Amino acid sequence: MDFRKRLIVMFMLMTVFPILLLISFGFIIIKYQANVMQQAYETEVSTLQALQNPVEVLNRLTRGTYNELKTMTRSKPDKLLDEAYLQKLNERLEKRQAFLVVQKGTTLVYCGNEDLYEMVEDSLPEYGSYQANVDGGLYISGRIPYLVKQQDFLFSDDENGSVYIISDVNTLMPQTRTSLMQAIGSMIIVFLITGLFLILWLYAGIIKPINKLKQATRRVREGDLDFRLEKTGEDEIGELSADFEEMRAHLKTEIDTRVQYEEDLRNLIGNISHDLKTPLTTIKGYAEGMMDGVADTPEKQEKYLRTIRSKAEDMTRMVEELALYTKIDCKSYPYYFEKVRLKDFFSDCIAEDEPELEQKNIRITLTDCLTEEDEVYADREQLKRITMNIIGNAVKYLSKESGEITVSLSDEKEYIRTEIRDTGAGIPKKDLPHVFERFYRGDTSRNTGKGGSGLGLAIVKQIVEDHGGTIDAKSEEGEGTTISFTLIKVRKDGKEQRKPQAYRGLDGIKA
Repeated sequence: MDFRKRLIVMFMLMTVFPILLLISFGFIIIKYQANVMQQAYETEVSTLQALQNPVEVLNRLTRGTYNELKTMTRSKPDKLLDEAYLQKLNERLEKRQAFLVVQKGTTLVYCGNEDLYEMVEDSLPEYGSYQANVDGGLYISGRIPYLVKQQDFLFSDDENGSVYIISDVNTLMPQTRTSLMQAIGSMIIVFLITGLFLILWLYAGIIKPINKLKQATRRVREGDLDFRLEKTGEDEIGELSADFEEMRAHLKTEIDTRVQYEEDLRNLIGNISHDLKTPLTTIKGYAEGMMDGVADTPEKQEKYLRTIRSKAEDMTRMVEELALYTKIDCKSYPYYFEKVRLKDFFSDCIAEDEPELEQKNIRITLTDCLTEEDEVYADREQLKRITMNIIGNAVKYLSKESGEITVSLSDEKEYIRTEIRDTGAGIPKKDLPHVFERFYRGDTSRNTGKGGSGLGLAIVKQIVEDHGGTIDAKSEEGEGTTISFTLIKVRKDGKEQRKPQAYRGLDGIKA
């Protein structure tokens, strides 16, 4: 969820969600208090009315009994001297949080609650002074607020009489206060729940991912790149995490590549130092021999000079290989692609190398399953270098009195595969995965004293990949090695042609 949607949801949570919760809590409180008041007063009482005007509610609760007393004072006033009748009325009033008082003249005939009566006695209206101010009742405030309903009348002996229904307002106020407290408590709970939910949501969706990013940034600052930052979501922070992880991986690759390059460079310097030392020592030795007069005949001098020249050529080849690999590795080598018929190309290569190989008792043959029209996109000069390097390696590590090299060509739909198989010593299993690595030379080369820069097959691999192909090696110790590589085949069906990676549209080939 992006930040825009997240803000909308937060607004909804901060407004709609609390309102819905408050409505739910309010409904529950009203329902609960209504039940409480109904049980307390044995009648239906609206909680909202009790909160708005509790005195009016008390007045309504005793209205029925008060009307009965008014009727009784008119028809049977002396009935109000019947203690049993008065007791029955008072029991009914007690259920509505009120009590009954009857006076005859200045004499108290009946009192339903003496304790409360003593507190309100002095403030009760005298005979003939009663004036209602609340829907037929008189509300009297003070230390003990109460509601009085008074009916003055005359007994049968013409003596003044007054009947009072006194309701304690405090009996209803605790319930209304409880309702208010419950409402306030509900609001507090609702805002706490909403706040807690928002905090947890923000923590899980924003703060926690940001903390992970901070920790990842700190680790990168300290040079630790050996970790992985997982994408936390589809929002902006998730995208930032993905970009950060991509940056971390890129930095790690760059650093690892640099470290590996520095290690390779050290190995290269060591290898070159080792490999140059041998021909330089030979050149120095033969030169000193000629200077000291050891080569005292023309034949010896010619032999010494031929050896010096051969070692100098080895050194030149090593330097050239290093310069070439540097250009290819930096993507600065200019390829000149053209359409090449591999069948004709390898026929010419074999015809050129066959005399020299026969002198070393090595037979080379060509096997192809191609037609005369099968062509590939290739730089002819670099394709020649590929062939020379692979065949040269096969010859170098033959370690037998005689051998055989077989070149096979086969069609693989979009590619043409070339396999160069020899019957040499083979490559140890531990060295096979590394044969195309730059500067790598297995124990075989050292043990046999063949030397080399360790760049031959690395150059081959880079050239093949720049041509858009692949290369691999298979080998069995004592049986031989097979190096195979693919090149992009020229399409003849008129469909869009896939081009090599380093293709630049040269030599008339349409880009």
